[in-house]
Amino acid sequence: MTHLHDLLAAVSTGADPGPFALVRRADADELELFTGPVRTVDRLADVPLPPGVGPRTLAVVPYRQITERGFACVDDGVPLECLLVTGHQRIGLADAVAALPTDPVRTAGAAFDVSDEDYARTVDRVLAEEIGRGEGANFVVHRALTATVQGPPVAAALAALRNLLLRERGAYWTFMVHTGARVLVGASPERHVSVDDGLVMMNPISGTFRHPGASAERDALLRFLADPKEVEELYMVLDEELKMMATVAEHGGQVVGPYLKEMSHLAHTEYLLAGRGSRDVREVLRETMFAPTVTGSPMENACRVIARHERTGRRYYAGVLALLGHDDAGRQTLDAPILIRTAEISPAGALRVPVGATLVRHSTAAGEVAETHAKAAGVLAALGLGPQAPGAGREPAPRLADDPAVRAALAARNAPLARFWLDQRAPEAPGRPGLAGRSVLIVDGEDTFTGMLAHQLRALGLAVTVRPWHAPGPTDGYDLVVVGPGPGDPGSRTDPKMAALRGLIAGLLAAGRPALAVCLGHQLLAGLLGLAVHRRDAPYQGLQREVDLFGVRRRLGFYATFTARCDADEVDTAYGRVEVARERADGAVHALRGPSFAGVQFHPESVLSRDGLAVLADLLPPLLAPEPVRVARAGRPGSPGA
Repeated sequence: MTHLHDLLAAVSTGADPGPFALVRRADADELELFTGPVRTVDRLADVPLPPGVGPRTLAVVPYRQITERGFACVDDGVPLECLLVTGHQRIGLADAVAALPTDPVRTAGAAFDVSDEDYARTVDRVLAEEIGRGEGANFVVHRALTATVQGPPVAAALAALRNLLLRERGAYWTFMVHTGARVLVGASPERHVSVDDGLVMMNPISGTFRHPGASAERDALLRFLADPKEVEELYMVLDEELKMMATVAEHGGQVVGPYLKEMSHLAHTEYLLAGRGSRDVREVLRETMFAPTVTGSPMENACRVIARHERTGRRYYAGVLALLGHDDAGRQTLDAPILIRTAEISPAGALRVPVGATLVRHSTAAGEVAETHAKAAGVLAALGLGPQAPGAGREPAPRLADDPAVRAALAARNAPLARFWLDQRAPEAPGRPGLAGRSVLIVDGEDTFTGMLAHQLRALGLAVTVRPWHAPGPTDGYDLVVVGPGPGDPGSRTDPKMAALRGLIAGLLAAGRPALAVCLGHQLLAGLLGLAVHRRDAPYQGLQREVDLFGVRRRLGFYATFTARCDADEVDTAYGRVEVARERADGAVHALRGPSFAGVQFHPESVLSRDGLAVLADLLPPLLAPEPVRVARAGRPGSPGA
């Protein structure tokens, strides 16, 4: 078994120490040293997980693995590498710091690969061409600082690790990984996903408060916590990671928090999500590729937007390190931080430090340029490419997270949110009268909000099936068909998705079959009913509003760039009389209901929809036939729109 001092002695003589990783998890008072051979695999399903207690494999997962889910990316061919753990030691933090090299890291030729001016132009394009046209609520666009390390890369990375251990705080993992083909060193603030004792946890982080001092200034921090842009940014990534938890946890995720994560150059706001799951941990990794905090939402279209505007591969940025193993009872374990605030160094000394900013409707180009500089600062300082935070390495400053005013500001963020996701839910809750046992098909329009909606409908007692819009299968064997949300222009006559969903809704209307249409589905339904659908002057992306819904005030969450408009509370259509809940000022339609159908522009399943579950409980019973339909086991082939 390789010991730390043997490893460091080999590095000091210029010898290859072999693959290894040094990891400090959260604020542990120790580092873990993992050693063993490295193997390259093609897919996450191929990641080895040998028998045995404790950590067994450390996987270095590049962003390009997103193609396993069929999502777009600029494929740079970067490999998925696995360190097979044959040696595992624990080293006291003080001992490790004392042993690691103290030589300064020397670099040359440091510069961003995309200039501030070009990055600002990209920000403006994404705001106008993507968010402004309904392609999504938020997107993360990255750039990278590049340089050349002077001297042996492994020795430089070990010295940088020592600097990070001394000077950075608040990291989820502080680490260095040497595979032989590359070195990664960094301090990631964010858990992507973990599995322990069957408990799946995720950690959405967003909102970035930049501060130059040893700690944040209290009044400035309180202003940041009250900033609508920062509040909405965190809500949006919370929604997006709840979508992922809806897939990997049997009953979805429960929201815990929010909290303040304080680091040396900045602070973030964060939530924790928890839920019980039984999937293989490699499946959990695959289904959660990759965090919305480093991609955007909705996820599938965010990947298309990233590929359009970045034009280069991301390498390991936005991927994960994944430590897989087994506990004493033989259950699989997983601990996976996101690869952000991380430097990659090649054997030739080429250095790359990628960083990104989350673009939302309130973003400004200057603000997002500054955010990329702040996010890189901790790693750059450890590499000698930027100033240390004042007071770094001294006794930690008092945590502002413990300040009563800060705690109150954080707690207040939950007041307008849906209790469905904040409260612990009984797995076998009784269904609502008129809904229990009824069957529902949700047709997914490329927005996995449908997974969250499925959990809400199941909580009401319904039996739910979710199917992608392009997947073949019958639709006539269900008591209710839900035409779900998704990105894109509902007015398009060339988009195959719009044609399929429009055809599906038209068939449901003609047959008088019960249907609920959500967001994009609602816009298509409104168009078929003869209502005009317009692009909003300002997108409603991640916006919570209190609206009048058929005489009742409801607080609901909107993610929409388009809206139907109507100047009457009731309209006669070819499919009967339709009631319209609308905005009095401009006629924007929030919801509509007819003899066998209803449509809602908002997302009842969103964490922003405080009253979403109540709305579903009110809308659905009148739509359903007196007797349940037996779910069809076979039917004519074709897409949902057939």
